[in-house]
Amino acid sequence: MALRLFAYAAFILSSLALAVANSPRPPGDLPVATDARLEVQGEIVRLTMALSRPVSASATVMAGPDRVIVELPSVNFQVDAKQGRKSAGFVSGFRYGLFMADRARIILDLAQPAAVASVTVKPVRGGFGELVVDLKRVSREEFAALARETAAKTQLPSIPVERKAEGDSRRIVVIDPGHGGIDPGTQVAAIAEKAVVLAFGLKLKEQLEAQGRYRVIMTRSDDTFISLNDRVRIARGVEANLFISIHADSLAQAQDVRGATIYTGSERASDAEAARLAAKENQADAVAGLDSSEDVQDVAGILMDLAKRETRSFSTIFARNLVERLGGSVKMHKVPLRSAGFRVLTAPDVPSVLIELGYMSSPKDAELLNSEGWRTQAAAAVQQAVDQYFERLQSPGKAAQSRP
Repeated sequence: MALRLFAYAAFILSSLALAVANSPRPPGDLPVATDARLEVQGEIVRLTMALSRPVSASATVMAGPDRVIVELPSVNFQVDAKQGRKSAGFVSGFRYGLFMADRARIILDLAQPAAVASVTVKPVRGGFGELVVDLKRVSREEFAALARETAAKTQLPSIPVERKAEGDSRRIVVIDPGHGGIDPGTQVAAIAEKAVVLAFGLKLKEQLEAQGRYRVIMTRSDDTFISLNDRVRIARGVEANLFISIHADSLAQAQDVRGATIYTGSERASDAEAARLAAKENQADAVAGLDSSEDVQDVAGILMDLAKRETRSFSTIFARNLVERLGGSVKMHKVPLRSAGFRVLTAPDVPSVLIELGYMSSPKDAELLNSEGWRTQAAAAVQQAVDQYFERLQSPGKAAQSRP
């Protein structure tokens, strides 16, 4: 028991170190935010945050869910996570993190409609700064009008797509470490899913590239946020032959549940657990403060197009390869192959799967997810599944001469 607790503590420390190590810029180059306070002052709810130097700041509101978005340049947040879980008045809590390589966000969740009364950064003696965001109650009608105004001005951030080089005949595999930046994903104690899956994604990239047979594209290779729409767009833009999204689940009330699970995309979930997970993962954009309602409509059409039997068939073939190969190396969930309407699996022309590496809520799985030996072993199994998938497609009599 003592050894397990020690390993679990080591996992927390190394995950934190990994998150810092993979930030887009060295933390020392960024302004540092500390000492956040959320408090009620009369009819105002005020967020105060100390800064190592003054920065620019602006704030808007968004609906569905109701929240306030504070925009900042890149900031190294050294704020006690417990502060963000405290409520004050009509604010139920707040979160923060990198939104893009050059931008950060603070998101305040609203229990009741509110507007931004003011947002200022005051210079403080010694070259420091202090961010002050004041919020006030408004009617539902006023809030809705402000949110519509924000939505009309907001465009989802987009990242450049790396095009395929002429004459490069290698298969293209896109690895998609889930979450990132302001979206930590599942959090257990101080462990963030975004750091766990990034470490695995980088290991898998290393092993696939070592063979010289694949061109590997990462949707993110550091601690930045990538929208669900952009993750799909990257895969389609590079004309990927395979898309692998990496995640790690958690069940707070069932710490004995363990093992990896493989998911494919479908309009109807295979079971209630798959539906729960897809609903949670599909909220990633909202967690980061994006209004992605237009994308949701597009996705509905794409999900219909996903009935393109060829692509779905290829996804299922690869998913079964993964279950077979991973099952020989690591602990699998008792129901290892499932399907649901994951937005990140909606590219109609790219075979796509989502791997849940295990349950961070399980002390044993958490210990393994942090093990370099386990990570190498599991990544090797995925690499073997990739090899087997493409070998099967090239076999005589298979439908493999098609695009994937």
